[in-house]
Amino acid sequence: MELLRSNLSRVRIPEPTTRIYKHECCISFDTPKSEGGLFVDMSTFLAFGRDYVDWNYEKTGNPVYLHIKQTKKADAEDRPSKKPTLLAIGLDGGFDNSEPQYEEFYEIVILPDNVTLPFPSVELPEKVRLAVDAILLAEGAERKEQLASWTADKKLVSKYATDLQQLDNGVAVPPVGWKCAKCDKTDNLWLNLTDGTILCGRKNWDGTGGNDHAVNHYKETGYPLAVKLGTVTADLEGADVPCRIIKLTILVMECGPATHHGCISFANEWVGNVSISDVYSYPEDESVVDPLLAHHLAHFGIDFSSLQKTEMTTAERELDQNFNFDWNRIQETGEDVEPLFGPGYTGLVNLGNSCYLAATMQVMFSTRSFCSRYYLDQRLKEAFTTAPADPTVDLNMQLTKLAHGLLSGKYSGPVLEKDNTANAVSPQKQEGIRPRMFKSVIAASHPEFSTMRQQDALEFFLHFIDQVERINSGTHNFDPSRSFKFGIEERLQCSSGKVTYNRRNDYILSLNIPLERAVNKKELAEFQNLKAERAAGGKELSADEIVRPRVSLKDCLDCFSAPEEVHDFYSTALTARTTAIKTAGLTSFPDYLVLHMRKFVMEEGWVPKKLDVYIDVPETIDISSMRSNGIQPGEELLPDSAAGDGEQSIKLLADYDIVAQLVSMGFNLLHCQKAAINTSNSGVEAAMDWLLNHMSDPDIDAPISENVQNPDIDQSKVDTLVSFGFEEKLARKALKASGGDVEKATEWIFSSPSASTASDMDVTTSSGAAVETLMPDGGGKYRLLGFVSHIGTSTHCGHYVAHINKDGRWVIFNDEKVGVSKNPPMDMGYLYFFERLEC
Repeated sequence: MELLRSNLSRVRIPEPTTRIYKHECCISFDTPKSEGGLFVDMSTFLAFGRDYVDWNYEKTGNPVYLHIKQTKKADAEDRPSKKPTLLAIGLDGGFDNSEPQYEEFYEIVILPDNVTLPFPSVELPEKVRLAVDAILLAEGAERKEQLASWTADKKLVSKYATDLQQLDNGVAVPPVGWKCAKCDKTDNLWLNLTDGTILCGRKNWDGTGGNDHAVNHYKETGYPLAVKLGTVTADLEGADVPCRIIKLTILVMECGPATHHGCISFANEWVGNVSISDVYSYPEDESVVDPLLAHHLAHFGIDFSSLQKTEMTTAERELDQNFNFDWNRIQETGEDVEPLFGPGYTGLVNLGNSCYLAATMQVMFSTRSFCSRYYLDQRLKEAFTTAPADPTVDLNMQLTKLAHGLLSGKYSGPVLEKDNTANAVSPQKQEGIRPRMFKSVIAASHPEFSTMRQQDALEFFLHFIDQVERINSGTHNFDPSRSFKFGIEERLQCSSGKVTYNRRNDYILSLNIPLERAVNKKELAEFQNLKAERAAGGKELSADEIVRPRVSLKDCLDCFSAPEEVHDFYSTALTARTTAIKTAGLTSFPDYLVLHMRKFVMEEGWVPKKLDVYIDVPETIDISSMRSNGIQPGEELLPDSAAGDGEQSIKLLADYDIVAQLVSMGFNLLHCQKAAINTSNSGVEAAMDWLLNHMSDPDIDAPISENVQNPDIDQSKVDTLVSFGFEEKLARKALKASGGDVEKATEWIFSSPSASTASDMDVTTSSGAAVETLMPDGGGKYRLLGFVSHIGTSTHCGHYVAHINKDGRWVIFNDEKVGVSKNPPMDMGYLYFFERLEC
């Protein structure tokens, strides 16, 4: 006891706002349930497993710890489950999470001699007793950073909905072609539910908005309720398990960004026909529920019930059948899957709609580059020693922790479960690890990934790669993101015969799917005839009878390189607009090639739709023919624009592919076009960064012709870049592309090969060439390493599963479930990861 009293100065009583970690080790996945329990530092309130607490003592000198150990209680007698009445987990009336019960034991441990003192004990100093009580009573920081229970957002029913006045003025709202009645705005339009007037909204913090005509109309008339046009749809959404919800997606959050509501994983429970809708009430100043919304829409000719019925009897009914088929095939439901355990076969527990993260990270840590960087070449102790005082917020530490958790095999053992006779090892289950701290730190710079909603695996991959590149920016040779980086070169030839080349770097090759090249056209025609016959007879097709288009991956790759017309191209040779021919190729071949299949396309009105298609993907490909070699002998480059040329500012048009990808992620069309232009079409990642940094710009909604032309560049910033050794012309171009930020302009120069195509730097090579040396290159032959598949109608709902070729066999990673894949659905991937073959 005297030893403890002599160290009381190293004991703190936590404040109510103090972050306390007591559920998981900050450098491993040990928990109080682990064999050695968990040790909470009573000065920093960080938790450590038995094998790692000494490291913390060596680093901080903090000697006093609260040791927490949990042991499983004996199983109670089986009781019948209550039927849930609430859409929640772990709350009264919600779904039972069936978690086993544990008893907790506590003691005080003093290092380095491992002196132990029992707790509770009246002999302990009061400061220690108060500190321990505060720790035990506090909600753990791990759980504060995620929602422990899942409840739907409770919106109030508007008091104006039941008796809403609707004018009999003959207004009928068409399905498309909307425009503000008081200006030329064609997006962010609001339908007033009283008089049917369509007006633009007000500007919001996230960059969406209009000219305040809708809210001003309310102030003039007092008509209270409005609904946003353009996204009224009957959208069949899946959940993280097969949970069907028919969702009325009316994005009316004028007070904030439109959000995607994913539903929750309830084992194999089905929640059917739950309609969700949002309506904005101006007098109540919030998003509300209008229980008579269908009736109110019908007043203006929008028969939503009929729309639902029509879609469910045609495309939606077919999609519903396909959803069930996709679910079974991608997850290999019904197959006798052999479970796998051990190093490299550790599952990731779903934190709630986190399957996009789990599937992506399983593939990433199956690559040599990430395995070497964060597992083979970096020990946990090394990462912890170099981490800041709080290792939970250090990405390098949490990546190393995740790598060791996945690859060591320490947490990949079978779970003991009780059967009817005796305790036995379940042949199908492992406990897996919960990537809570990793998710928290990787999402810190991205507000969407901080939520518990489903996300796009592609968007997460790009964000993850960007963050890894940033933390390794000073050590390129150790940067594992380099192994995914490659150059893309676009060649444009105008009618004058002269050419221009644009180059950019990217981490993904995004491929259109040419449905017109389907290899099963005969079967598709027969299927359409059969579907028409069944529809005429009032009969439905079974899932086994549905035929999907089947397109080869080679045709998708060919489409990327195929010539295409670019209309309205400004030719500096002709000093006029004309039609140019664009072709594309790769300037380097990465160690790992990621192919993104554009299954989510834009229909009329930029409404996203998922293509129902199979892609025939071989296990090896050769893309050698896709290499681009730059300007060729005999080619003549287009001249640069004259300094006073009025067309100079609009020479650069937004790249359609970049814009389409950003719009599919939910960004505003105009904002996406500006992002592409202001980053010189250098890629999706650069455009997304620009978007996130310029959402609140006062002129973000101004037309491009008024906003992008002739931007004012601070001469002092130009001089700063010139002092770094860049030419003035290049400095101005970089500042324009980065919104006037010197640091980002410098990064833009080094990350955009096209930035200095006409300028040499003071060093011996151009920046473009310098960037090329930082990228791996080799032959064009690749083997399929793995793929991520998606189930659902949108990237922001549904479920993601990974299949990876490991140790000569295909393995399915479905959250914490890991097993041998008997029939990997290679034709249903969303992201394909290819590894370059060494020749």
